[in-house]
Amino acid sequence: MIKILQTKSGVTKFQVLIEIAAHQPNVRQKEIAAKIGITPQAVSEYIKELVNDGLIVTEGRVRYRITKEGVEWVLENATEMKQYARFVMEDIISHVSTWTAIAKEDMKEGEQVYLKMERGLLYVSSTEKTGASGSVISDASSGEDVGVTSLRGLIDLENATITICKVPRIERGGSRKIDIERLRSLTNSKPYIAAIGVEALIALRKIGITPNVMFGSNESVIEAAYHGLSSLVVSVDEQVPSLLNRLETENLEYELVDLTLE
Repeated sequence: MIKILQTKSGVTKFQVLIEIAAHQPNVRQKEIAAKIGITPQAVSEYIKELVNDGLIVTEGRVRYRITKEGVEWVLENATEMKQYARFVMEDIISHVSTWTAIAKEDMKEGEQVYLKMERGLLYVSSTEKTGASGSVISDASSGEDVGVTSLRGLIDLENATITICKVPRIERGGSRKIDIERLRSLTNSKPYIAAIGVEALIALRKIGITPNVMFGSNESVIEAAYHGLSSLVVSVDEQVPSLLNRLETENLEYELVDLTLE
């Protein structure tokens, strides 16, 4: 579960910091209090805590500025909340009261089960306890799709990581000019693999890998990340900037690796 959502104080602390960032350096505590629905005294206490945590600095009475650490804390939590909100909108609200999951073992109608995300897919089990539970709406065999209702708790989502491997265009050698062993090593740590460009596809084929997706890879890895699935994207170099731009727009973290041999 997202850390700041575990307590009301965590949510309020986040709101106070956002308001300070929006109105710095002159911070009117009464206005913040009225906007987020707490007392000015409570705002003052949260501000003291934010100063102690190094998330804001004081420049005199009622003058505060958010620090670099504060910005990073906001972005980190905002990204996690955005991912969680997207999951709620697409996978919960869109299905109203019933989720579709994959049964890990044989199940009987009405049986209590526990829900867990694995490799971007929702699974249910009657034995593996998690923080989210519900009841199956029909009999199901292991590996079948099954509906789950009467949902309680929250499903934990893993923080997805995205690694982008840059491959030179054919004019600069294509798949012949890459560190093939490094690519092989990187593929071992990622469950979802995408290719952008023929050069990237052939590079993966050389190590015996067929990518999960080749067309629409940018959006695919973003969707995978929102479902807690880490990705490796092997891309021809000229397509990398547009991919990075999309990931930064979505506030998703990534690592860039240049596979080109000197």
